[in-house]
Amino acid sequence: MGMAVIVHGGAGAIEAHHLEAHREGTRSAAQIAWDILQRGGSALDAVEAAVIVMEDNPVFDAGIGAFLDREGKVSLDASIMDGRTLDAGAVAGVEHIKNPIVLARRVLASEHTFLIGRGAEEFAREHNIALIDNTLLRTPEQIAIWEQYRAQPPVREGAHYVPVQGFGTVGCVAVDRDGNIAAGTSTGGTRFKRPGRVGDSPLIGAGVYADNTRGGASSTGWGETITRVVLAKHAIDVLASGCEPRAAARLAIEYLARRVGGTGGIILADLHGRIGFAFNTPRMARAYIVEGMSNVIAEV
Repeated sequence: MGMAVIVHGGAGAIEAHHLEAHREGTRSAAQIAWDILQRGGSALDAVEAAVIVMEDNPVFDAGIGAFLDREGKVSLDASIMDGRTLDAGAVAGVEHIKNPIVLARRVLASEHTFLIGRGAEEFAREHNIALIDNTLLRTPEQIAIWEQYRAQPPVREGAHYVPVQGFGTVGCVAVDRDGNIAAGTSTGGTRFKRPGRVGDSPLIGAGVYADNTRGGASSTGWGETITRVVLAKHAIDVLASGCEPRAAARLAIEYLARRVGGTGGIILADLHGRIGFAFNTPRMARAYIVEGMSNVIAEV
């Protein structure tokens, strides 16, 4: 058994001019999580801290700088799960929350598992989480992209359309020194999405899963297909069958592609502190460090 951190900053067609920012953004997130674990902090604290760092980084599709929906608003989803107790918290469709992973963690500690929209924001207010103006989440780059799509909307026909590329969902899986596993995921969804659309990220089992007896996972990519195969839980079940994390991640992504034509990526950690990842998109931003490594490795 050993401590481990692995994070992702989204899978998709990451533009060349964003590669270094994705690499450094994931590296920073993984380092902060690792520092928490080394000080004896919990896997839950490490995951929350890593995701906050990426939500606050405009290069990712989470928090500030997230994609705009058809109405020009940012609408955010997030989830977090505690592998020790199987408690989970998730929020979706929040428009006035700077760090939805913080709100998801508060939901985890409550009598609920999943809160949406206005109800989630009222819950935030009751728990002293500040509500902010939606315009503070929008960046000039995302406004410009939204203007392009508004001028020439993408054609979206049928149940299996391929969404606009450029995923930037963020996620983290951590294993602490007590062997507790946690996982979290946060996103702004797809570019120019229909208002009210929710993908896999806040769905327990699809976008996130953690179980101390098996492992933890965070998904990223085409949410509608990831949801159909319950990708995070599927990958954890593959882990439980005896696969090591690298093989389990690869098999899960192969299943996503074969069964529903899905594209995306996944990060995994098992109860021994071993990690794995796989993706079938052009790129996936990720960073990781485990017991015995001296530095975080960050790749795109």
